[in-house]
Amino acid sequence: MNRRGANSYWLASIAMQVAIAVTIGGCSEKGRPMTTLAPKSDLAQWIQSLYIDVTVWDAIILAIVVGAFILAVFVFSSRVGEAAPASTASSDLGLEIAWTLGPTLVLLMISVPTIRTIFRSQPAVAPKNALEIKVVAHQWWWEFDYPDGVKTGNELHIPVNRPIRLSLESADIIHSFWVPQLGGKRDVVPGQINELTFVATVPGMYPGQCAEFCGLSHANMRFRTFVDTPDDFVKWESDQLAIPTPPTDQLASEGAKVFADSPCTTCHMIQGISKGYIGPDLTHFGSRTTLAAGVLQNTPENVAKWIENPQEIKPGANMPALLLPGPKLNALVAYLEILK
Repeated sequence: MNRRGANSYWLASIAMQVAIAVTIGGCSEKGRPMTTLAPKSDLAQWIQSLYIDVTVWDAIILAIVVGAFILAVFVFSSRVGEAAPASTASSDLGLEIAWTLGPTLVLLMISVPTIRTIFRSQPAVAPKNALEIKVVAHQWWWEFDYPDGVKTGNELHIPVNRPIRLSLESADIIHSFWVPQLGGKRDVVPGQINELTFVATVPGMYPGQCAEFCGLSHANMRFRTFVDTPDDFVKWESDQLAIPTPPTDQLASEGAKVFADSPCTTCHMIQGISKGYIGPDLTHFGSRTTLAAGVLQNTPENVAKWIENPQEIKPGANMPALLLPGPKLNALVAYLEILK
């Protein structure tokens, strides 16, 4: 490659990097919701502060190393034909002490806030007035059980500015619970209960993801955390405790019969209709914003696609294709969508 070609290559490379940086920097928070750099809880804020502290110390070390390298090459190096400068035992001893104490102090400055954050973020007992929620990880969906009996799948609702204590369990293999804007990852291990404690400080919707490879549809094991105002949370909880009213629409009424006569009742619970416990509770399915563990928006079209062929949307899913004819499928979708 000639000089002109090399210059063009480097200019194009620099331009591309600048464009990527501008694009990333210009993305709104809504456009990059999985970021860890926009903390919305006390736990996430502690982690970001620790990250900044460690980064600052790393930058100081980098500056010292680069400075020492420049001095060694351009100031203290011997020239061709020159004798090397004489060294003394005292100067060597001073250098040995410096490069021994220096890294030790740096490690202390990093390890002390790290250990403090670990203990601070994992209290032995739940904080006063904490809302304790049981989280059960399945292949490949999330179950959330509240102390008052509310049970929902793949959508976690919590009140703002109130301590939250999540008790994490696995129904099968190792998973990992992670909501980047609300806190660090926490493994979910079979036969062991791990806990995650935090206080969400900003209302909004924060997506989460399983962060431990757990099989074929690991990437499709998503969920949403809704941080509600106190009033909104009380209303949501009250709605979830209510038993759905029987459908009055003819199509939805036919759908209720289709559901009651189908294999759905073996896996899914709808209060007053079925007692299934293998899959997500569908009692208030129509009030959720997504289905298939966050893979699809909850629309009638997507519900029909999911019922028709779950494996196409989520490989490895335990739900079988029901093979319902068109009229029965439409009726079943209509019934599920009124379960608010």
